[in-house]
Amino acid sequence: MSEKIRCFWAETSPLFYDYHDNEWGRPVHDDNKLFEMLTLEGAQAGLSWLTVLKKRENYREAFDGFDPKKVALYDELKVQKLMSNEGIIRNRLKIQAAITNASLFLETAKKYGSFDKFIWSYVDNMPIVNHPKKPEDIPATTPLSNKISKDLKKIGFKFVGSTIMYAFMQATGIVNDHTVECHVYQEMPSIGVASL
Repeated sequence: MSEKIRCFWAETSPLFYDYHDNEWGRPVHDDNKLFEMLTLEGAQAGLSWLTVLKKRENYREAFDGFDPKKVALYDELKVQKLMSNEGIIRNRLKIQAAITNASLFLETAKKYGSFDKFIWSYVDNMPIVNHPKKPEDIPATTPLSNKISKDLKKIGFKFVGSTIMYAFMQATGIVNDHTVECHVYQEMPSIGVASL
C-alpha cells in the first residue's frame, strides 16, 4: 500500500500527520475549538507551528480546555502561574492576549449568536476552496484576511495580524488550501466559493 500524499508542510514531521489528515482545512463550527485555534495561532507568532503543536496538550490543560468563559476570568496570579509553566510558550504578551481575546470572543459571540456565526459570515458560510499545486500557490495573506484582521483589531483583539488570521482561516477550514495532489484534497468536497 502506497504512502498517503500530503501537503508539502505536513511531510516535514510525523507530528503533523494526524493534524493535517484530520483537522487542517476541515470546517470548524464549534466556538471552543475556534477559540483554541485563535489562541494557538496567536501563540505561534514568530515561531513554527510544530513548536505550538508539540505543546498543544499542555496548552489545553493550562487554559482549561480553551473554555473562553474560564480564560476570560484569569487574573494576575493565573498569569504568573502560566508564565512559570514550561509546557507552554511563556510569553506574557501572548498570555495576556489570550485573556483579552477570551472576553472579546464572548462579547462577539453574544452579539452575533456565536463566534462561529460571526467568523463564517465573512464567507457566507461557504469555505473558500483553493486549488494550489505547489507551495508558492499558497499566500501568507489575502484581502479577506486583511479585512478580518482589521475588524478584529477594531474590536480590540490582540495577535490577530493578517498572516495569523490567514493561518487561522486555513486551520479552521474557512479556507481549504490542501494541494491538489494531497489525499485530503481528494477526500474533501470541492464545493465552495471561488478561489482567490
